[in-house]
Amino acid sequence: MAIKSIGFPRMHKEESERRDFLPEIFKKIQEYKDTEICLENGYGEAMGFKEEDYLKAHPKIKFQQHQEVYKKDMVIVLRAPIEEEIRLMKKGSVLFSMLHYETRELRNQLLRELGIKGISMDGLVDDKNKRMLVNFRGTSRSGVRIAIEELKKKMPDFYGGKRKPICASLIGFGDVGIYAAKALGEFSNIEFSNEKRKASGIITKVLPSSVTKDMGVMEKILEKTDILVDASRRKDASQIIVPNKLVGKLPEHAVILDLSADPYNDKIKPMQVKGIEGIPTGTLDKYIIHPDDKLYDTIPKTINTENRRLVISCNAWPGVDPIECMKIYGEQIYDFLSVLLEKEIGSLKVNSKNLYERALVRATLDYFYR
Repeated sequence: MAIKSIGFPRMHKEESERRDFLPEIFKKIQEYKDTEICLENGYGEAMGFKEEDYLKAHPKIKFQQHQEVYKKDMVIVLRAPIEEEIRLMKKGSVLFSMLHYETRELRNQLLRELGIKGISMDGLVDDKNKRMLVNFRGTSRSGVRIAIEELKKKMPDFYGGKRKPICASLIGFGDVGIYAAKALGEFSNIEFSNEKRKASGIITKVLPSSVTKDMGVMEKILEKTDILVDASRRKDASQIIVPNKLVGKLPEHAVILDLSADPYNDKIKPMQVKGIEGIPTGTLDKYIIHPDDKLYDTIPKTINTENRRLVISCNAWPGVDPIECMKIYGEQIYDFLSVLLEKEIGSLKVNSKNLYERALVRATLDYFYR
């Protein structure tokens, strides 16, 4: 099916979710004159843009109601729609979104049942398996910044000269983990390079699976950890990395930073859990979660939540800085849109000479289940 219309809905997940694509991307795609571009009413307003900003970029843009935008040949939205929104889409249409196939089995099956062709933004990788539409820096830097701000409030003698260096233990050293390590170093220098501050900075320890599998070693490490960072990307989301009993070994002032932000799912077997057992998943509306927070009540009862620490978690980390985030995504998505608007999706080849075409095929739901 050739794509003749594209819908860009807004995201209504949380009040603090403000991200929409910036006008610049629509200026670029106006060269595809036969493609109808429809934005949901109010698109971009939460970031300070008006309809005229988008119309100036692309004079033929149409603004429509939420339900109408979902009835186009392709729907493009950063965070995946909820079930009710997906059911508004027509059979054979394309959903281009962050679909996270590995940890969203129920949504995968819904798309297949409805005959909707999924293309996962987070699944767009080059020939070396490097993600091509991503804001790793925004994910890691935002989380680290907030974690350090909260540690300041909790850690005795944060700026004092008598304490030992702050210890950050980092699980996962893919791109998110690498950027987290860089951010920890950056903020360590920002906080402690001042000559008037006697305190030592932050030491970051990377914990590979050969370490995390040893509970005795982990216990000793966590006893001296001030910031525990989960930046893991697990192949098996039913496997816990840090059991809740080890959470209890962290100092009382410790902060847990959940960059992975995988959700619990007790509707599938085996049950999907978080890498650190017993912590909640936050949102843009609430990403600082105290031990007595009601979010703990949303965790499945079979999960051990006895040991708790302050948790920093968000299921949309780049959204903390929305305009910077969408500027990056807008620049990255254009080459993929060009392929989708020039070729029928069924004709895309995984062995194409075009890097972006190959990546699109690998990011389809059909390819995931091949």
